[in-house]
Amino acid sequence: MEVWEYAILFLSVLLGGGAALFLKKNNKEILQIVLAFTGAYIMGISVLHLMPTVFADHSHTIGLWVLFGFFVQLLLEQLSSGIEHGHIHVHEHGKGNFAIQVMLGLCIHAFMEGLPLSGYEDLHMHVHSHSHDHGSGGNFLLYGIIMHKIPAAFALGLLLMLSGFSRVVIIGCLLIFASMSPLGAITAQFFQNGNINPKIMNILTAIVVGSFLHIATTILFEQDNTHQHKIPIKKLVAIAAGIGAAIITL
Repeated sequence: MEVWEYAILFLSVLLGGGAALFLKKNNKEILQIVLAFTGAYIMGISVLHLMPTVFADHSHTIGLWVLFGFFVQLLLEQLSSGIEHGHIHVHEHGKGNFAIQVMLGLCIHAFMEGLPLSGYEDLHMHVHSHSHDHGSGGNFLLYGIIMHKIPAAFALGLLLMLSGFSRVVIIGCLLIFASMSPLGAITAQFFQNGNINPKIMNILTAIVVGSFLHIATTILFEQDNTHQHKIPIKKLVAIAAGIGAAIITL
């Protein structure tokens, strides 16, 4: 990864969290539309880019790692209370313990996402080296992480603000959250001494794909109105736009 990629990854969290501090209110409709777009985009790049990459080495066990990532994310959301897909549950009592729990779930998730980042482009080139179809360029794993980090950071900032935390505490939490994925990428690179092992990177990427699938499906299949079981037109447009954004990069 280049320095500018680390910078964008870090700043995406500050952008989302800063927007929450600036708006200072829970605009559920806007958040749901943004989440619908990002959820659809994550689903699109997972199916069109990430899954073909991780399955390209024809490993019989790679699907198990995708499932592992799916269920790890399910467990982590018991800590984060679903902030990754826009759930905001304000806690006025015992808010300190609640904030630590949410931050723990989010930070573990973000760190795990960052682990394969530094080697994804090398992995993509390695698994497609014997194919005439090299696919389009770009670190789609990075794009997916950035796209869902922004609304997650917005939800985190809003949750902490509505729970009565000071601006200093909120900014501190956002800075910690922003540093986790870059730290994961640097950690993976450090332990491999700069020599990326394609098999390890493939497994780590498969775990992240499973996490993406959990987040995307939760966002897309949650109903805004449980009585009507209908998806609003605005959300459908956002979903179509997200899928379209993933398709045009093929």
